[in-house]
Formats: sequence, C-alpha cells, structure tokens
Amino acid sequence: MSTDVELAITGMTCASCANRIERKLNKLDGVTATVNYSTEKAKVSYPDTVSTDDLLKTVEAAGYAAALPTPPSVQAPAEPERDPLLQRLLVSTLLSIPVVALAMVPAWQFTYWQWASLALAAPVVVWGALPFHRAAWTNLRHGATTMDTLVSVGVLAAFGWSLWALFLGTAGEPGMTHPFRISIDRTDGAGNIYLEAAAGVTTFLLAGRWLEHRSKRQSGAALRALLELGVRDAGVLRDDASGGRSEVRVPIDQLVVGDEFVVRPGEKVATDGEVLEGTSAVDASMLTGESVPVEVRPGDLVVGATVNAGGRLVVRATRVGADTQLAQMARLVEDAQNGKAEVQRLADRVSGVFVPVVIGLAVATLGFWLGAGGGATAAFTAAVSVLIIACPCALGLATPTALMVGTGRGAQLGILIKGPKVLESTRRVDTIVLDKTGTVTTGEMAVHDVVAADGESVDDVRRLAAALESASEHPIGRAIAAMSEDTMNVIHLGIRSPRPQVSGVEDFANVAGLGVQGIVEGHAVVVGRPRLLADWSQHLDASLAAAVDRAHGEGRTPVAVGWDGKARGVIVVGDTVKPSSAEAIARLRDLGLTPILLTGDNEAAARSVAAQVGIETVVADVLPAEKVAEVQRLQAAGKVVAMVGDGVNDAAALAQADLGLAMGTGTDVAIEASDLTLVRGDLLVAVDAIRLSRRTLGTIKGNLFWAFAYNVAALPLAATGLLNPMLAGAAMAFSSVFVVTNSLRLRGFRSSI
Repeated sequence: MSTDVELAITGMTCASCANRIERKLNKLDGVTATVNYSTEKAKVSYPDTVSTDDLLKTVEAAGYAAALPTPPSVQAPAEPERDPLLQRLLVSTLLSIPVVALAMVPAWQFTYWQWASLALAAPVVVWGALPFHRAAWTNLRHGATTMDTLVSVGVLAAFGWSLWALFLGTAGEPGMTHPFRISIDRTDGAGNIYLEAAAGVTTFLLAGRWLEHRSKRQSGAALRALLELGVRDAGVLRDDASGGRSEVRVPIDQLVVGDEFVVRPGEKVATDGEVLEGTSAVDASMLTGESVPVEVRPGDLVVGATVNAGGRLVVRATRVGADTQLAQMARLVEDAQNGKAEVQRLADRVSGVFVPVVIGLAVATLGFWLGAGGGATAAFTAAVSVLIIACPCALGLATPTALMVGTGRGAQLGILIKGPKVLESTRRVDTIVLDKTGTVTTGEMAVHDVVAADGESVDDVRRLAAALESASEHPIGRAIAAMSEDTMNVIHLGIRSPRPQVSGVEDFANVAGLGVQGIVEGHAVVVGRPRLLADWSQHLDASLAAAVDRAHGEGRTPVAVGWDGKARGVIVVGDTVKPSSAEAIARLRDLGLTPILLTGDNEAAARSVAAQVGIETVVADVLPAEKVAEVQRLQAAGKVVAMVGDGVNDAAALAQADLGLAMGTGTDVAIEASDLTLVRGDLLVAVDAIRLSRRTLGTIKGNLFWAFAYNVAALPLAATGLLNPMLAGAAMAFSSVFVVTNSLRLRGFRSSI
C-alpha cells in the first residue's frame, strides 16, 4: 500500500535541480516522485517501508531542503516575503551602469578610473552574483553543471583576472586606458581588465532570474484567492436566556456541523449546508457554471461561497473547514499546478552540454599553451578569455528582453502573460477547451424573445411583466424588469417604437419558487412558471406551449405571463452569446486549434450555444473535478490543451491545462490559476494572445540562437590567443544590442480585432 505526500522544496535554481531531486527520490525502493520547479513542490507516492523522514533526508542529501507543508485547505498560504532578488538586482544595476559606461567609452576614462570600476564592480561580483556562486557550488558538490556554473566561473574568471592585472600587471598604472580598437592580435593580458563583463553579466542574468522568480511566486496566489472567496464569519442562531433564539456572529473557523446560520439577500453562504427555512434563488455560476440561478427551498443543499440572490435563508451546516466543496476545489487547483509538466528553459536544456564543453576547452587551452612553451601569462590569458567569451551576456538578455517587450505589447492589447514557460505551451497547443458561461457567453440573464398569444399585443405582455418584476429581487425577474429601463427595438409594421411606461405595482407577492403576482394598471397579473399560471386556471394555448418547448430545447428559461384570468404570453430568458465568439472560434481553428465546449450547465443550453458559435464537440453537466478529469483525458490522448474560463469552477482545469487563459472579467481565482489573462473578456483576445505568445517565443529562440552562435564563433579566437579584449567587448556589446533590437520588433505586433 502506498501513501501520497507533498513536499515543499527550497533551494532549486533551475529545472535541472528539479530533475536531480526527482532522480534521487525515485531511486528509493517503491517511491514514485515528480518535482515541479515552478511550484517548488514534490508530489511523492511511497510505500510503508519508506518514511517521510527518509524522503526529507534524500532531498537534503541532494543539496536542497524539504518540508511537509500545511494543507492549504486548513490554513491559507502565507503571503510571500519580499523577493530578495529585487533588492539584489536594483543595487547591482546601479553599480554596474557606470562600470560598463567607463569601459565602453574611452573619453570618460579619467585617471584611476580602473580603481573606481573595481570599487563599484566588487560588490556586484561578490554579493550580487551570490545566488549563482551558491548554486554552482551546490552543483559542483554533486558532480553536475548548469548555466549557473558557467555564469559563476565566467564572472569569477573575469574578476580574478582583472584583480591580477590591476595589482600584479600594468592595468593599475595611472593613466591606463582601454582604447576602442578592434583588432585580432595576441596579448599577454597584463594590461586588460574585464570588470564590465563581470558586473554586466551578473546584472543581466539577475534581471532574467528575477522575472522568472516573480512569475513562479504567482503559483500560490490562486489558492489564496480561492480561500478568500469564503466568508469570514457567519450569523449563527443560538438559544438565549429567554427561551428564544438570537443571531450571534462567529468566526467561520468556529462553525461546526449542525450549526444553523442565517443568509440574508446578497450575502454569501457561509459553508456547505441544507436549507431549513426560506426560499430563494442562489447564484452558483462561479462554482458550477450554471448561468440560471438555482431555486432553493427547505430540504435543498447549498454550497459555501455561493451568493443568495433572493430571500432570507436559514441553513444547517453539513460540511465545514477542509471538507467543504470550496476547500476541495483548493486542493484540486494545487494538485493541478503541482502535476503540471514543467517546460524547461531553453538555456537550461543546452547548458548540460555547453557548460562542460566550455570548461573542458578552457582547460585544454591552458594545457596546450603551457605545453607549447607560450608562457604562463599567455596560457592563462587564453584560458580565461575562453571562459569570459563563453559567459552568456547576450544569453542573459535573450529571454527577459523579448519577454518584457512581448508582455508590454500584450498589456496594451489586453493580454497579460505570466512568464516564459507560458510561451512554450502556446507553440504546441492543438486543442482549446472553452467554458460556456462568461467565456463564450456574457454570463448575464437577458430577454431573448417575447411571444404573445393569439389576439394579444407583444407590447402589453412586455410592459405588464416588466412592471410587475420591477418589484422582484430574483435574477430572472431583474432581467425582465430591465426591459422597462431602456427603449427596445419593437418592430411593428417597420416602425421602431419606444415601450410605453407603466404605473406602480399594488399587492405584490412572491410565490416561493414559482413566480410573482400583483396588480398593475388595474390588471391582476401573474408572471412565473407555467405551473403558477395553471394554479390560477390560466392554461397556455398551443402557440405559447410551443414557445415553452422551444425555449427548453434551446436551454433557456420560459416565463409565462397572464392577467385577468388568461395566459397572455411567454417571455424567454437566458444567457447571451458574446457578439465576437463565433468569429473567435473560426480564427482559433485557423491557428490549428480544435475547439471543445466544456460546461457545468445543462446539455440543451450547451448545445444551443455551441451551434451558434460553430463548436461541434460539447461536454456538459460536469462538476469542477470532472472538468479537470476531462482535460487530463485529452492530455492522456496526446493532446496539448489550452483552457479558457472565468469562474471558480474553471480554476483547477485552468491550472491543469498546458495553457490556461482566464477572462479578466472573471473571478480572481481563475485569473491567478491561469497562464494568460485576457483583460477585456473578449474571446477574440484569446486569438491575439496565442499569436503574440508564439511570436514572442520565436523571438526568444532567435535571440538564444544568436547568443550561442556568438559564443561558439568567438571561442576558437579565444583559444588561439587572438581575442583582443576590445574585440571581445565590442562583440559582446554587439550581440547584446542585436538581442535587444530583435526583441523590440515585437512592438510592431498588430491585433487581429
């Protein structure tokens, strides 16, 4: 029998660290582990013969730290501390700018400028680059090399050689300058310093590391936002001294199963429970995806964090704390994030080969020159030149510059991209799963049709129903009442006429779960379910019955209207498809994506919407956990899945998908769990998001290619001792300028809208 546990891992600096920990854990008998660098979590399945202490010790033996975290459903994750990389980056940037400027502009090189550069560069190399040095040392202890190794060795080599040249060579003499001369010749290096390379590379790579770290810290925000949906306290009914019952506000964590609490109109339900008193409509769309509010009465179950849209309810708690549906969804989100396959940074992937080759070439260069009798100074100059020229200056700019320009352009277009790993997913996506309510549709109830019985006026049906429902708090009633707030396009004999205004409502009464009734303009008006009119012996004629059947077939809600003893019409209410949805689906197909509609709403409503926008595959009546299972099923079938949603019920599926896109008009939970946020809430923006992400990824790949090509091309010159320091500096500057310029091309990206 195996047990599952989740470990919180600290100390990882790149994807190769996660791979190393995973290999170490999987070597234990019966242990199956997956380590996610993005969320810094290890999901481990282990047998009874292995203890959690064994797992923790194995991680520590690999050079990292591990702990058993507190379940998020019991205690909300603490706010992350201030990122120490930000302070390190800012200080390093301020110190590096003058060092690089002095080295590259000979006219600014005053007397003893080299010593001023040393004073400014030393803190950057020692303190600013400390994360790279620490990671390189950890990797060295375990016989591994990563890009951190190359950065640390290159920076220390450049700095160490500069110290040698300043104190033991001729670089420290008064009046020493670095003329801007590009030539290929041999030099003993005694008069050359590389402080700008050491400080500049450190700062550039700190910028990239900080951007990556900032995006990683978002992983816990979805859980915080989800748990914050719940209420802080509840009005619990307690027996008082007089023998009656009074309402007492208690913190939500003190609520126990069996407590009875009050939910007033507009309030959130405190926890999962059963309705004891009252009737109302509960808006559960953010949890279930149902666009139509759910009618509840005594005996019905309600879910915590849903909103009471109607009357006062008394609810008995049936599940509290970690057992509630909200807490279960929090676990779903975290599991989906932790199990999400991490897309490694491109630089990390090549570093496994590039770093050992460069270090080996530097050692070989040193050995060759010493063996050839070239002298120790020339030999060390060539060897150090190999390390310096290989240090990835442009590589440090490749990802962050393209990402900054791409995300900046995206923000202008209403697209928020959360990190570099998002971009890799967009290239491979072939299936896009769409939530219905709030994504393809507006998520708001609206009147779609008004049908009048034979001999009746559509205007009269609309006017009297809107007048009566103006006194209602029900969401469907509000949609009908909204008809009286604006001028509707009433086409009658080709004339657009405004709706007549109505007088007040008298003797208004709400019939629990069925509808409303009252006196309007002297007429006894009844609006609600056909059953309510039947109770008043007002039966629908054939045309109205057909309208009701047609509405049900389209997944919409028919509301019957009658007055003065006769059924007069039917008003069809339902969710509305966004105007741009059909065009967006067509453009997504043009990008090579297969659309699938996935919703918690009923089958009829889902099929109706799918037909309007051109989606053939529909999966309806699914719970949040089933949404995750459907995404997993598609992934198991070899599909690379993008998910677009906006509700709490979509959050876990958004996290599970290879690419999650959240509507910015949706809930904070969905936004935090996603990879891309569409600020404008328009599905057409999803098309732009995928196009921009793919373009940005292509730019990053181009940057990486040229950054490595520069290093590879310059290595032979360095190894043969022909690399003049000014040529190296100019080449490094050119490669950096090229990378930045190439990234700036993303500013020309145009929206397809």
